[in-house]
Amino acid sequence: MGKGKKPATYEDIEVLPVGWVGEILEDELIASPRPAMGHAHAASVLGVVLGGPFSLGTGGPGGWWLLDEPELHLDRDILVPDLAGWRRERMPRPPSPEEPFVTLAPDWVCEVLSPSTVCVDRTRKLPIYHREGVAHAWLIDPLARTLEVFRREPSGWLLTATHAGEESVRAEPFDAVPLGLGALGLGRAPGSR
Repeated sequence: MGKGKKPATYEDIEVLPVGWVGEILEDELIASPRPAMGHAHAASVLGVVLGGPFSLGTGGPGGWWLLDEPELHLDRDILVPDLAGWRRERMPRPPSPEEPFVTLAPDWVCEVLSPSTVCVDRTRKLPIYHREGVAHAWLIDPLARTLEVFRREPSGWLLTATHAGEESVRAEPFDAVPLGLGALGLGRAPGSR
């Protein structure tokens, strides 16, 4: 944040135009337009694919609460990951319907990268997630058609796998169930062979 500039507040988020998402990272307001359809598709499908086996326990182990675009208030930072998950042993009940945000750091976050957010997601948000003890982070790039899987280590994030293509993969912490990358739109580019 620039010298002499006052820290951003929640009121700065509230006055953003309709269709914009506001976050406060290290006292600075970061505003982004709603994502393009490839981004929205990847996030929506991932929520559906993981939700059955991990949130509902259908065809999988259960034990998680998964939320799309939750507003996280972590210390002075306000973040909105595309998806986030909490192990039920850490969060026994989901947030109540009237709660506007969550203050407990998730166990897993997923950011779907857009050209306008890739730098912020990688260089600003990942360090905050690490600081707050998030154990796993996924970065999905719909344009590059990749899934990067990170595990928190004391010294920083460890990239455990990079997946691409249409194959079925097992990605921690959801490795109990295979994940088909093609369903996320990470397969071949339209018109390619």
